Amino acid sequence: MDIHQFFLGNAFDAYTFFGAHVQKDGSVCFRTLAPNAEKVSLIYEGNGWKEIPMEKTHPGGVYTCIVPDAIPGMMYKYRIYSEHFADVEFIDHCDPYGFGMELRPGTASIIRDTDSYHFQDSEWLSQRGGHLEKPVNIYEVHLGSWKTNPNDPNGWYRYEELAPLLIAHAKKNGYNYIECMPLSEHPADCSWGYQNTGFYSPTARYGDMDGLKKFVDLCHRSGIGVIMDFVPVHFAVDGYGLARYDGTSLYEYPDDNSDNYSEWGSCNFIHARGEVCSFLQSCANYWISEFHFDGIRMDAVSRLIYWGGDPGRGENEASLNFLKRMNQGLHQLHPDAMLIAEDSTDFDGVTRPVEFGGLGFDYKWDMGWMNDTLNYFRSNPFFRGSGYHQITFSMMYYYKEQYLLPFSHDETVHGKATIVQKMFGEYEQKFPQARALYLYMYTHPGKKLNFMGNELGQLREWTEEQEQDWDILKFPIHDAFYHYMHDLNQLYLQEPALSAWDYRREGFRWIDCHQENRCIYAYERRANQERLLIILHFSDLQNQQYTVTVPDCAALEPLLHSDWACYHGSVEKNTDLILTTPTEKGGQVTLPLAPYSAMLFRIHTTVEKSVSAPPVQAKKPRKPRTSTGKTRKTAETAQ
Repeated sequence: MDIHQFFLGNAFDAYTFFGAHVQKDGSVCFRTLAPNAEKVSLIYEGNGWKEIPMEKTHPGGVYTCIVPDAIPGMMYKYRIYSEHFADVEFIDHCDPYGFGMELRPGTASIIRDTDSYHFQDSEWLSQRGGHLEKPVNIYEVHLGSWKTNPNDPNGWYRYEELAPLLIAHAKKNGYNYIECMPLSEHPADCSWGYQNTGFYSPTARYGDMDGLKKFVDLCHRSGIGVIMDFVPVHFAVDGYGLARYDGTSLYEYPDDNSDNYSEWGSCNFIHARGEVCSFLQSCANYWISEFHFDGIRMDAVSRLIYWGGDPGRGENEASLNFLKRMNQGLHQLHPDAMLIAEDSTDFDGVTRPVEFGGLGFDYKWDMGWMNDTLNYFRSNPFFRGSGYHQITFSMMYYYKEQYLLPFSHDETVHGKATIVQKMFGEYEQKFPQARALYLYMYTHPGKKLNFMGNELGQLREWTEEQEQDWDILKFPIHDAFYHYMHDLNQLYLQEPALSAWDYRREGFRWIDCHQENRCIYAYERRANQERLLIILHFSDLQNQQYTVTVPDCAALEPLLHSDWACYHGSVEKNTDLILTTPTEKGGQVTLPLAPYSAMLFRIHTTVEKSVSAPPVQAKKPRKPRTSTGKTRKTAETAQ
């Protein structure tokens, strides 16, 4: 590492210099930054926690010592003496660059050998580029509550134990990426990992560094990418962590600054300091380089764009410059990695390259689409006509950024209700709406993210203290929903028209977006010669007939209907080709629409002479299947 560039905020390899590093001769070199300390000592378990003085090896406040008898697996801390500490002579801190930590409530760092694991994922790494033109279906997971381990007192699986279980579920259900909620060490389970003390330490809840590397390696060898949640905005206030590390505000704003604390009660990073920028961007590079993560999802980016996330307070130039420098540097180091912004603002250019005036992210969460869509489905169908264009509005701004459509953990907690529970109406009414909603989501342009449990039609809000309600699949309506999501996800992965031209205007066009009184929408997705037609019907009206004219269309091939009987719907499954009637504007067909339904068709421009099909007859949908009263009562009560 170039120490000068570190202090300027340009380093991406600070973790190779700071922290505890096993040397070729077997000794361990320890380095930490404490510019305002009077002195610093190392204490570690190998000598009974007796102080070993550290030498100040750089005028900027770098302290170093080499310990011949230290070995990987041993715990250590830095004892920092400072006249700035109130009422105490020193405070023992964990290592800001430590590669391991003990499980809470322990606070010590742990020596790790960063070269002990050997990856076998070269084939995956060689082909992971080009994601903008590929399907990206992300399964967002909290590792501790996806599935619990009956043999562990905390209910946790180790990283390497969880990998085969999670991989099998993701592959079976059509997800090609797993996004892990933050895995950096954190003191409070209830923070879900978003308030860190050990930014470079994989949380000990699920094992150690090598275990996490094996988790990623096994995913890659099974064709699954892995994305890591990263928090470059704030950190935990615990006194053994980064807070007032050397007795002064080294990583945070000064105490008399109103921006020192975030809305979550954590400390905000001060991105105007070069050493803080180097710490954070080196950390992002560390997770991609050392663990082979395929991307970074950056949390709370709005708080980096504007002071406190408030546009009224203006842009935070220091943190904006940090974002640009970090993203540009990460793309130079890892051209194929994904950089994803969780940003709810309308700041322009979040996904524009830095060299063209943007922030340099690859994707931005489309929070506007998510909020508009869920608010629409919460509404009484009687009033959906007046809110009709909540569904069409997203395509008015869509091409400004490269959007990703998220139904994340944030939408299933704190009284917001789960995705299925958000749907208008009673228990039985919610599922056809949720099925139609998800077909709309997966045929709308943009990459996809779905939080664990959503695929089960889970009714209980998520908590980190309880595993997903896997037993809910014994109820027919949930089992049918689960199989519907499976089929929808597989179609998304298989059909190029649903992803290859996500960010090209030719990839989407409205066929009909002015059926306000009937809540009907029709649009086309395409890529190269592949064309798909999507018809949505979001009202509760029975026996609707809809005539649609599709340019250059000789026939429609049904691929998926959200209300097929196999999904607990009212329409018998039929995949026979539907011939259209030629008109000047294209092929015309009249289709029956079930309430709360969505249909996906392949568009055929020609039909072989041997193919014939009867005209589509409008059939009165049969009475929807319902669970028995007992099943319904039990399913709801179980929540």
